[in-house]
Amino acid sequence: MAAASVLVRGSEAGSGQPSLPTQSMNDARNPLSGTVFTETLRGVRCIRLSVLTDETTSPERQREACDHVAGELRVTFGEGDALREAVDLDVSASKTSPWERPQLVRWLNNPDAYDALCFWRFDRAIRSMGHMYALANWAREHRKVLIFAEGLGGGRQVFDFRNPMDPMAELQLFMLAFAAQFESQSISDRVSGAQAAMRKMPLRWRGGGRPPYGYMPAPMPEEFGGKGWTLVPDPDAVAVIERIVRELLEGATVSAIAAGLNADGVLSPRDYWADKMGRERGGKTGGTKGSHVVRESFQWTPAVITRMLRNEVLLGWKMHNGVPVRDDQGNPVMCSETPILTREEFDQIGAVLDERSINNGERSDTEALLLRVIHCDSCGGRMYLNRQESKKNQAPVYKCNYHARGDKCEAPANIRGDWVDEYVMAEFLRLVGGIQTRTTMVFPGYDPEPELNATVAEFTAHLEIQGQQKSRHAAQEWQRRHNALDSRIADLESREKTEPQRITTATGRTFADDWSAANTAKRRGMLVDAGVRLNVRRGTRGGWRKLDTRRVDFTMNGELDPAAEELSAWDTATGPELVPAAA
Repeated sequence: MAAASVLVRGSEAGSGQPSLPTQSMNDARNPLSGTVFTETLRGVRCIRLSVLTDETTSPERQREACDHVAGELRVTFGEGDALREAVDLDVSASKTSPWERPQLVRWLNNPDAYDALCFWRFDRAIRSMGHMYALANWAREHRKVLIFAEGLGGGRQVFDFRNPMDPMAELQLFMLAFAAQFESQSISDRVSGAQAAMRKMPLRWRGGGRPPYGYMPAPMPEEFGGKGWTLVPDPDAVAVIERIVRELLEGATVSAIAAGLNADGVLSPRDYWADKMGRERGGKTGGTKGSHVVRESFQWTPAVITRMLRNEVLLGWKMHNGVPVRDDQGNPVMCSETPILTREEFDQIGAVLDERSINNGERSDTEALLLRVIHCDSCGGRMYLNRQESKKNQAPVYKCNYHARGDKCEAPANIRGDWVDEYVMAEFLRLVGGIQTRTTMVFPGYDPEPELNATVAEFTAHLEIQGQQKSRHAAQEWQRRHNALDSRIADLESREKTEPQRITTATGRTFADDWSAANTAKRRGMLVDAGVRLNVRRGTRGGWRKLDTRRVDFTMNGELDPAAEELSAWDTATGPELVPAAA
């Protein structure tokens, strides 16, 4: 049926000669715009949108244009459950080929179900020569018609690949594809130039795209010019950041914080923005090279939290490719009048993260109470809880892990887990259970060194490209940034450091109270903070029914030692019938 179709160009069918005088001037410039099919073709209406908020290329406008040209050309799209339509929203034509668009690819893989693909304009279908070459080859192989309601040359454009002996449709399509690619590159260059200029404008947000977590776009206030957009704190996201910071400063690990956020159903930054924009959560994420993974939702992870807390955008700084945007004096250009964190708070958080990255001993993914506490007396290495799933009736055992470390151990020890857990708990609470806990509030000072070190590193990286500029303007730009960084370094070197203040107060609770309320991870943290260590020697053969205390040595070497000794002395002086006072 498709091969027998007849095309009529001009105003009168069957005249024997194509006639153009009655066409519009646009039609005269574009002969293909006068195409009319003498039979009804089954078409697929193809809708694509790069940015969901772009009203100028909305799906409704694209449908209207496709319906109009389909009525003129005798093309139908079906209706109801039989509607033939491919709607791909939030999909870039510059970055994705037609075969990478979820809706369109379904129709491309089922060519027998229709005769023609109808697009509003060229840029709704492709923006590169390579993609159009592939689409043209596909259309020629399957003998399809490609229709554009509004072509680059004006008026509609129709490319009929049903006659494999006619090369003109393919030639004209490639010429127009080149124009589309050139237009795409020109648009990209203009957008890149505009964004580069806006990056240097204080408080100016480029608009479009996802803002940094914790901020949301808002109209620029009149006192700052009233033009464009700026960023202001997002109250809901800031509340989450405050929770993260509070739990971090209270001693929780980043892993534990992430687990708590996920358990409470707090949306990750990516899903939070999707919700605000009315989009579906989840999406593509990294996989092996050349592939990707699609997730239904994104979770909080330690990496997400750490990356967020170390990003200077929390200070209100503009960032580009991970580097602060600076003015001519080297000062960071601000993206918001109201930063989420002060410099002191940001540095305090960074110091805590640095400390945890060196000595991150608290884990919430293990039931081992004595991790980092229990050691083999023979080799001094850590012992780890070994749970044998094949022996369900056997209690877990702490074992010397010398083989995993590649060490040698003359007498590797192992000991039943529940016995030694109870022993350490009893000894710890006997020594410190009656001691009152204290909380320390840190009032941050100011230390210019972290920013100074970061700026020096930025300056060093900048020096590495010295002399590589080929143009005079590039060399001037290099020198401008050189001078700006140098000025900022000099400014930071001149600033005085102010020490933080630490105020410690009693909580009114004892270690026994906190132990009773804590989970395994927090109890383990209490033991590690107190400097508890248990050395275990190899046992002797025999049917032991309880812990042989001759095999273990319990020691505590930390800040609680003086208080524990004072409590022990008080016990001796007052007798067992009196309750010891809180230290």
